[in-house]
Amino acid sequence: MRAPRVLLAAFVLATAVDLVSLIVGFRAGHLAAKPLLMPLLAAYAARAGGPRLLVAALLCGWGGDVLLLSDTGPAFMAGMASFAAGHVCYLVLFRRHGPPHARARLLAAAYAAALVTLVALLWPDLPAGLRVPVAGYSTLLTATAYTAATRLRPAAALGGALFMLSDTLIATGVADWPQLPRPDFWIMLTYAAAQFLLVRGTLDARPAPVTAYREVRSATP
Repeated sequence: MRAPRVLLAAFVLATAVDLVSLIVGFRAGHLAAKPLLMPLLAAYAARAGGPRLLVAALLCGWGGDVLLLSDTGPAFMAGMASFAAGHVCYLVLFRRHGPPHARARLLAAAYAAALVTLVALLWPDLPAGLRVPVAGYSTLLTATAYTAATRLRPAAALGGALFMLSDTLIATGVADWPQLPRPDFWIMLTYAAAQFLLVRGTLDARPAPVTAYREVRSATP
């Protein structure tokens, strides 16, 4: 178990370097650290026994991270497409964890209301060519967050909610809404936390190994 811990520590260190770089305005540090985050987290997930779809989702996130380092319109669209592919991976993965919880209908209404409200508010201020793509991506992101909240443990639910918050901060910037000081810091803070919590929630949802179950049974009087 030493290797996963080392990889997780490396992810935390790279995240800290990235966040500090954003706070102090050291762009070179951000450009160096950001592309390391998802490969390290994907390696941690793989060594910890995570499913392939989880690793694929994280690597799609890495593709989006790298593409969004560019400020060009085509790079933004390609980055959004890469993140969308990651959400498809998450959706397929999360749906394998059995039926939704009993509170799913109530949460469905809440997530749908949040989606419709956000898209309706952003729509007039988004560039015309981004309105439909952003609405489509937002729908996919909301579906990921909803599925995580209704099929996995609270860590994954929080991760999905933070992912929505992170991408909402990006969307409000594209729409030229007023921003918090150092907006990139808050975007990366919520994003890194979201991806880690989705990984943690997925790993925690795995069934216990049969051998471990047998050991417990054999030790029971």
